[in-house]
Amino acid sequence: MLVRAITAPGLRRWCRSQRSAAAACFPLGRALLGVRGADAAPFLQGLLTNDVTQLVAAGDAPPALYAHALNVQGRCLYDVILYRLHGSSAEEPHILLECDSSVLDPIQKHLKLYKIRRKVTIAPCPELSLWAVIPGEQPGDASSLPKCADQALLLTPDPRAEVMGWRLIAKKGANLSEIIPGSQVGDVQDYHRHRYKQGIPEGVKDLPPGVALPLESNLAFMNGISFTKGCYIGQELTARTHHMGVIRKRLLPVAFPELPPGSGIPEGAEILTETGKRAGKFRAGRGELGIALLRLAHAAEPLCIKLGGDTVKLSAATPEWWPKAAPK
Repeated sequence: MLVRAITAPGLRRWCRSQRSAAAACFPLGRALLGVRGADAAPFLQGLLTNDVTQLVAAGDAPPALYAHALNVQGRCLYDVILYRLHGSSAEEPHILLECDSSVLDPIQKHLKLYKIRRKVTIAPCPELSLWAVIPGEQPGDASSLPKCADQALLLTPDPRAEVMGWRLIAKKGANLSEIIPGSQVGDVQDYHRHRYKQGIPEGVKDLPPGVALPLESNLAFMNGISFTKGCYIGQELTARTHHMGVIRKRLLPVAFPELPPGSGIPEGAEILTETGKRAGKFRAGRGELGIALLRLAHAAEPLCIKLGGDTVKLSAATPEWWPKAAPK
């Protein structure tokens, strides 16, 4: 499987603006699933929130798309990133699907349930490795970051937000220092802390299957939904919520002034205001950083979580990368 690496001049300029001397490459535990065949795009089009036909369009097709697979009630089942592996619209469509590794079997069953008579093959790709590449913060010239990308299967901007850097796909055992000169392999826990600081959900802990709603999870802010494509599973509630224009709760990054006691904050713990009003629920976190579903009316207030006899204080913030017109 030979695919030209993909670089982005806009992302390169962004890296220069960060004055980053080195990038950190984080090995991700996410699974990769290949969806290949003439019907790959229309097949996925009816199952995902984004317009997958963009990946097989002629001309300047995007290299990657973010999307959710929803259940019939319009709640998130799986968060995925799709990658275009075919080089042009003349080639057989080959789309790589990134998902939480813990749902690899369920998502395969989900896809195969709707595969009826489609010219599509669906198979895991254990021979590939997935990396997140985050620019560093030390002074220096980052213009060299994409130069050796031809040794990667795919190097592309993370489609969710600029602050998340790149997604890199290579064969297992690839030498990262040859692909991105001067890069360092980082602790994946630091990657999760970075995305929690930015309020980027990823995986089943942040987006509980059958519980999380796509618009409350900021799917529109992360370029993960098309409101003009045709029908897909779960569209009705999502479209109605969007057109009503009222979203009272959103996922927000939260921070604790002190490390939470013991084993940390349990997933789903109730968050209260100082006056005892229910403000939302904690989803997941690392150390003093996390992500929570909060009522926007209380997001700017001092917040707390009751753990046994202890009161754990926390605060929420509005991510800088959100659209400027987004509700605060």
